[in-house]
Amino acid sequence: PGHGQLPPPQNVTLLSKDFDMILTWTPGEGSPPNVTYTVRYESQERMDKWVKVPHCKNTRRTFCNLTCVLPSLFVKVRARVKAVSGQLQSPWAESQFKEYYLDVELAPPVLHVNVKENKIHVNASFPLATCVESISWMYDLNLWEAGSDDKQKQYEGIFRKNTVSIDATALRGNYCLSARSSFQNIDFKHSKFSRPVCVLLNHKG
Repeated sequence: PGHGQLPPPQNVTLLSKDFDMILTWTPGEGSPPNVTYTVRYESQERMDKWVKVPHCKNTRRTFCNLTCVLPSLFVKVRARVKAVSGQLQSPWAESQFKEYYLDVELAPPVLHVNVKENKIHVNASFPLATCVESISWMYDLNLWEAGSDDKQKQYEGIFRKNTVSIDATALRGNYCLSARSSFQNIDFKHSKFSRPVCVLLNHKG
């Protein structure tokens, strides 16, 4: 730091998490407490052109959500971050390259279950940023009787916005539903399954 320089941020990582592309880092060793950070990114379409990220300029946070800043979801990008404190700046520290489309990590959907007149209506909602809503996200749904190991019914490849209606006339007792997000690029990707939602069907009580 004697040269008017701060230690650079460490562990700079571009990670895809829960449908988002986020740059994360940790403060450089011996950073003063009042440090802020500035982020830029570069895409493989335009190498050596580092683009500013307005919402991650002079930020105190140690992450920056780049999802809707990316020029294309189908091109590899990398990002870099520097620390600033008063007149002092650190060198830039860079992440590896990642591409949203190939590297996206999925979160389980949240299920909304509604039972009406012997039909179970199921909707899934996804924690999606607006800029990626147009990608054809899907989900797979399981239905089984509580306490049994037999996953009775599986519904696969349901388009994200579609409601599944299941005829429950023949079902009696406690039934559970769980779903996972799925997405096909080169091969299929899946999230973990959501927490089960259970409903009591045709209960004569």
